[in-house]
Amino acid sequence: MNKEEKKSWKKYIFWFWVIFLSGIVSVALLFMMIAKGYLGFMPTFEELENPPNILASEIFSEDGKVLDKYFVHENRTFVNYENLPQYLIDALIATEDVRFYKHSGIDLRGLLRVFKGVVTGKTSSGGGSTISQQLAKMLFPREDLSGPADLVLRKFKEWVIAVKLERSYTKEEIVLMYLNKYDFLNLAVGIKSAAGVYFGVQPDSLQLHQAA
Repeated sequence: MNKEEKKSWKKYIFWFWVIFLSGIVSVALLFMMIAKGYLGFMPTFEELENPPNILASEIFSEDGKVLDKYFVHENRTFVNYENLPQYLIDALIATEDVRFYKHSGIDLRGLLRVFKGVVTGKTSSGGGSTISQQLAKMLFPREDLSGPADLVLRKFKEWVIAVKLERSYTKEEIVLMYLNKYDFLNLAVGIKSAAGVYFGVQPDSLQLHQAA
């Protein structure tokens, strides 16, 4: 390699690092602006600590049995973590976010898997949204989107909210919030309502095949 070739090679290396580092700085600035709320809605710490909850009203008899239930928007009743069968939690993690206990809201390995699936056309590679990201979407629904750029920005916002949720809650609390918020259809929002609507039981009485 002669002197001119070495000079050109060093020039290419220099610009490669300039572009590479500029990209990293730009992405970091983008996420910082999203986190600060400069690019649209971002829940405050207080809103993350007290997310919106709409619960049905239940009428109990003297012996503690539910006589009736009334709701306007969501047929949802809160259930405690200790009333969730372990195999229900295991089934959720196995189907929605197998690396749930190994990431902090964003699963980079899952995102790479999705990217590989898009490139290779293998759509069965699985989704890249973690349980925390799905919870972020449920707690703070997407605004009306006007184009692909808005969709990408909203996805970035969900990543930021997911990370904030992971910092504010334990893994068990995130699972509990997810199962209490998820819409199982047929006017069954949350695992307690779903267990009653579909199987006529309480969550802690769900059988293994029902939980799956």
